[in-house]
Amino acid sequence: MLLFVLIGVCTAVVFLYGTQRALQGGWQAFARPLLADYVDRLAAEVGSPPSEARARALAERLPIRVRIEGPAVRFDTHPEEAERDRSRDEARRDWRRWSNGERTFDAEGWGLTRTTADGHRVLFSLARPAESWRARGIGWITLGTLLVLTLLAYAAVRRLLRPLEDITVAVERFGRGQFGQPIAVRRQDELGDLATRINHMASSLHGMLEAKRALLLAISHELRSPLTRARLNAELLGESPERQALLRDLGEMRELIVGLLESERLGEGHAALQREPTDLAALARDLQATAFADFDLDLELDASLGAVEVDPMRVRLLLRNLVENARRHGGEGGAGGDAGGATLFLRREAGAAGPAWALGVRDRGPGVDEAHLGRLGEAFYRPDSARTRSAGGVGLGLHLCRLIALAHGGELRLRNARPGLEVAMVWVPSVHTAP
Repeated sequence: MLLFVLIGVCTAVVFLYGTQRALQGGWQAFARPLLADYVDRLAAEVGSPPSEARARALAERLPIRVRIEGPAVRFDTHPEEAERDRSRDEARRDWRRWSNGERTFDAEGWGLTRTTADGHRVLFSLARPAESWRARGIGWITLGTLLVLTLLAYAAVRRLLRPLEDITVAVERFGRGQFGQPIAVRRQDELGDLATRINHMASSLHGMLEAKRALLLAISHELRSPLTRARLNAELLGESPERQALLRDLGEMRELIVGLLESERLGEGHAALQREPTDLAALARDLQATAFADFDLDLELDASLGAVEVDPMRVRLLLRNLVENARRHGGEGGAGGDAGGATLFLRREAGAAGPAWALGVRDRGPGVDEAHLGRLGEAFYRPDSARTRSAGGVGLGLHLCRLIALAHGGELRLRNARPGLEVAMVWVPSVHTAP
């Protein structure tokens, strides 16, 4: 709209300037002789030497101003306009300099000045009309009309470009993998055609992603059976370093396949969850007592939350992955030590405007370089400084945690706690109410 207003102002300026130049070139040359003859008649009526009474009579009879300057008579029929004349003369001098000395419509430039035989100068000009509320009202009405027209033009442009807002929202939705709601096609014009094409593109992308997901699920399912048989055969071998290495590699392959299957299931978001009322504090204590009894795991649990609607199996998987991550990388000196321990916490977010909560784990290790924090939730991403293959893991743990947090309507937050790395699911839980 600012661009349109600027174009309108420039158009008006160019039009007015061109019209003025055209009138100066043609109409002025035609009108000057007529005006000069009329001024001669007025000067003759004022007389020589000039008569103040005749000048005043002319000013009362005609809408003109008569000013007499000379050795004997100095008279002005409109003395109140003298100050305005000085300001106007200064502006005209500036305009003449700007227009290379060409005179505009003033008394001297239009030949409205006459010199009498006794040395007096008589200047004729149009008298300034008296200001009236009616004239001011017309000005305000004109300004208001221009503002109303501008607002109407703004509303029309907003309506014209409304499909772009729908396209922007839909593209952001498609970028998050939500293809269920297409763009609403409001009009049959160029923007409507663009929305239709983007809908077709999104449908094609959704089909390709679903085909990829189905293929990955099929391959993962097919690999589980031979992997199970290979593990059984390996366990029948005698004790040896080779047997332990083979079992470790088979376990890593099993972890990879389970992680891939779970990540593809969670790709459907909240639809993949099986929610039920769950006491998260009790779930954390049970996890500490069973799966991590041999690990220095402290608990900081705010039991005031009560039972919430979550998927307990997925939340348990999230906490297991976070604690295992802290076990691998949170020890003294970084990887592979239990001396550092970790803290599993459930707390209300400090300073949160709404009822946001954080469920996560903080280790006591060296943390992670800030350059890697933004990518730790990506699949198979392991920064060389903290996560190497020798330290264990396949790079899917934090990715699964991120998908679980997103499926619950929250986010996975990673930040250096100094010391240590803090990873938490931050979300607004749905509190269970008894029927």
